[in-house]
Amino acid sequence: MPLASTATSFDGGLYTWITELAQRSPAALDSAIRVWSDYGLALFALLMLASWWRSRSAGPARTAMALCTPLVVVAAYIVNDLVKSAFHEQRPCQTLHVVTVEACPALGDWSFPSNHAAIAAAAAIAIWLTDRRLGALAVPAALLMAASRVWIGVHYPHDVLIGLVTGALVAWPLTVAARRCAPAVVRLREGPLRPLVATR
Repeated sequence: MPLASTATSFDGGLYTWITELAQRSPAALDSAIRVWSDYGLALFALLMLASWWRSRSAGPARTAMALCTPLVVVAAYIVNDLVKSAFHEQRPCQTLHVVTVEACPALGDWSFPSNHAAIAAAAAIAIWLTDRRLGALAVPAALLMAASRVWIGVHYPHDVLIGLVTGALVAWPLTVAARRCAPAVVRLREGPLRPLVATR
């Protein structure tokens, strides 16, 4: 189901305005945003590790949620990729005549919805539900990740918006459901794996 023409008429103008703004911005800013866009997902991995580590001194339900966060993120990626496979939307840098910060992905590397945005949103929601203090870092970081994908030119605004929504909608119920694994955490805290799920 091709979306190229619909996307171009829907928010192609906003996309063009953003990419033109990026071209007028300092090179150092563009480089910083490109690095964040390409490698910033590593921050969410670190926040997940921190969430797990901090949850060891909390109740078993919170620990279960922290341990399940990576699985939640994988589930969100799979769902988002299934949506992506149903809509063959070309990257905006392939269909619009613009100069972009990032090299344009090849034809067939579909744009809608953004995997980066979905992964970031899923991680942010799962972390926020588990640890509000870390979530206060993860949520704005997810929004910045989504915005960066448009800034460097690889996604339309609606790509990242739907990616954020998809990631959040998958992560919220799965993270809440992970509390049901609390009895398993209790059992682990009574065995040799106690250091992984509890402090002394």
